[in-house]
Amino acid sequence: MAFIDHFTSLEDSRSHINKKHELIDVMFLTVVAILSGAEGWKDIKQFGDSKLNWLRKFRPFENGIPVDDTIARIISAIEPSSLLTCFMSWVNEIREDNGQSIIAFDGKTLRHSFNGERKTALHSVSAYAVEQGLVLAQCKSKSKKNEVSTVMELIEILELKGSIITADAMHCLKKVASAVDKKGGDYALQVKNNQGKLAREIKAYFHKTYRDNLQQIEANSVTIINDGHGRIESRRYTQLPVTEWMEERKGWANLNTVIEVERTRIIKEEETTEISYYISSLEVDLAQISRVIRGHWAIENSSHWVLDMTFKEDESRIRRGDAPENMATFRRFSMNLARLSPIKDSIKGKLKQAGWSDEVREKIIFG
Repeated sequence: MAFIDHFTSLEDSRSHINKKHELIDVMFLTVVAILSGAEGWKDIKQFGDSKLNWLRKFRPFENGIPVDDTIARIISAIEPSSLLTCFMSWVNEIREDNGQSIIAFDGKTLRHSFNGERKTALHSVSAYAVEQGLVLAQCKSKSKKNEVSTVMELIEILELKGSIITADAMHCLKKVASAVDKKGGDYALQVKNNQGKLAREIKAYFHKTYRDNLQQIEANSVTIINDGHGRIESRRYTQLPVTEWMEERKGWANLNTVIEVERTRIIKEEETTEISYYISSLEVDLAQISRVIRGHWAIENSSHWVLDMTFKEDESRIRRGDAPENMATFRRFSMNLARLSPIKDSIKGKLKQAGWSDEVREKIIFG
């Protein structure tokens, strides 16, 4: 089923008297225009005017392309939660079963989407399937401080059975671990000062094990070294089973291991080292935990970065009604479509090709 077919369940709240342009036509136009490099309402309108004959191969567009203000009004009137349901329905259909997949949660602010005060800028939380490079869902959060409640909503609506959930220290909470466990998933959560007692006890536990049982440390550690671009980076992962010595383990759902990651970077002969700690429901498996922890940052490098640098999301000044949130979802539709395409090129390159070639655009959208 093509992605556009998942839009048919959306309710059009407009009056039939003034409904000159079909909602699905405008939504199809918006996604395809973004996939072809459009950033704002004027871009979408101009793309539609120049590609109307091509667009009519797939949708009627009986009254042509609406003016940019009409496009803005129609998109801003869509109920964001209903659009998210359509998005998730499509993603679940095309998402392959790759065994125990990693799903990373992280927040992102659209810095120029504010109206009046900067604190009104849209902040959203995304769930990202690391191995497939697909955004699974994204929900609006009232602010960065309210991310936890948004993550809890995503955990509730996503299918997590057999998946490994990663998140930064803000979400290292007993209720998050419990919610993931109840949905049949595993977790790997970074521990920082918001869990001060737990962080101190994990550090003490590693210190004790280094002192009393160095053999166990060596048996449960792996070092991965990467070099290039004038720097050398090594990561030493040490994963230990949780024992009764750790009092702070109590109340954490299915907590099985703690992890220490020592990162050393050498750039132009200058060396820096930092140590991070994590808790996980996973059993000791060094290959797995190193992949999971490293994989979490894919949401920054492969999703947020692409959205800002290729789709110019951070520069977007779209502010009308629910348009910022809905356009964020449409960008993720477009990014997923580009990611799924077997065409050999970067995401940016695929967008350029889609803008230039009707054939390439059609291939990216319909396969």
